[in-house]
Amino acid sequence: MVTEKLYYQNQYMRSFKARLQKSDKDEQGRFYVVLDKTAFYPTGGGQPHDTGTLNGVNVYDVEEIDGEVRHYIEEPAEIHNEYTGELDWDRRFDHMQQHTGQHILSAAFESEYNYRTVNFHLGTEICSIDLEAMSLSDEEILRVENTANNMILENRPVETRWVSKEELSSFPLRKEVSVEDNIRLVIIPDFDYNGCGGTHPDSTGQINSVKILHWEKQKKNKIRVYFVCGTRVLKQLDEKHKVIQNLTDTLNAPQKDLNETAIRTLRLNKKLDKKINELNMKLIEYEAESYIEQADPHNNWKVAKSIFRDRSMSELQQLAKRIVAKSDQILVLLINKKEDKLQIVCSRSNDVVINMNDLVKNVLPAINGKGGGTDSVAQGGGGTIISAEELMEKLINQAASFKSD
Repeated sequence: MVTEKLYYQNQYMRSFKARLQKSDKDEQGRFYVVLDKTAFYPTGGGQPHDTGTLNGVNVYDVEEIDGEVRHYIEEPAEIHNEYTGELDWDRRFDHMQQHTGQHILSAAFESEYNYRTVNFHLGTEICSIDLEAMSLSDEEILRVENTANNMILENRPVETRWVSKEELSSFPLRKEVSVEDNIRLVIIPDFDYNGCGGTHPDSTGQINSVKILHWEKQKKNKIRVYFVCGTRVLKQLDEKHKVIQNLTDTLNAPQKDLNETAIRTLRLNKKLDKKINELNMKLIEYEAESYIEQADPHNNWKVAKSIFRDRSMSELQQLAKRIVAKSDQILVLLINKKEDKLQIVCSRSNDVVINMNDLVKNVLPAINGKGGGTDSVAQGGGGTIISAEELMEKLINQAASFKSD
């Protein structure tokens, strides 16, 4: 059941009428219809499918399977003698601009530097091609981009032609075609000859422009080049201008000085962060001494304990570490309440014979918690099933039971 492909007869067709040939569900349970003809382009050749409506029902995917073009719809199709299809023209024309722009860009890379395109991706926001190249320079990018935009400015015709396998030798193809029958060429005379089944405008001027955004190295000596064409160029310009304008206001610097100002600001922030960390460590040192002085005596050892709110675990660990480093015969029990969580950090000096890992694991079930550590320091956390004060009491009682063993 072969569908007549109206998009090859007139790529500018936005609406059409057709008759239903088949209505069914695929293996995933998606509803689809097959018509005797269609202007909806199915996914293929690096170009995404069209979207739109059939008799007012949304078409969200289009695939070609064994010659029939399946239109995937959001709900089962009502049986009608005639169907009216409406394309999302903005999406279709965007794809035409990006796809033809890719042809021109790939041809420019090959003609200028013999860098061959081995992969193409037409994304929803940005497109990319993978080049067989070791590296790219700013000068190469600028030259290729100028070549591509000059080709667009010349408004050359974009032709399509169906040829046989025997006729291929008459054309200087940029790459070998992947099919042997129904071979379709997309031709920009005296510039690019390429086998392609996608939709394209009938002149290069309709692409408007192409802009290379950036590039990055891939595996196996490939470079991925990201670019946009047509309306997407204006969209990128608008988005980037807004970002630059916001940065100009935030950094209080003109556009030409933004990079230098940002670098200077980041360096200053790093210095400030370092200074803050140094001051925090000094505060923790003073804090550790204070807790040692206030530690409660328990037989031959002392307990330095406290309940905090919204302290970081790293700070609690540093505090516990400094306390046991500055005092002998001391047990450290720290609890932190953070939103709906309770966190524990326990530590001891070397002369206190209590296993911190066992201590923490014995009390964690009371808060449905998890954690652990070594025999000298351990931590964990759980929910606020009991209060922080009740949890501290359990820690103290558990420590005392270990001492009495």
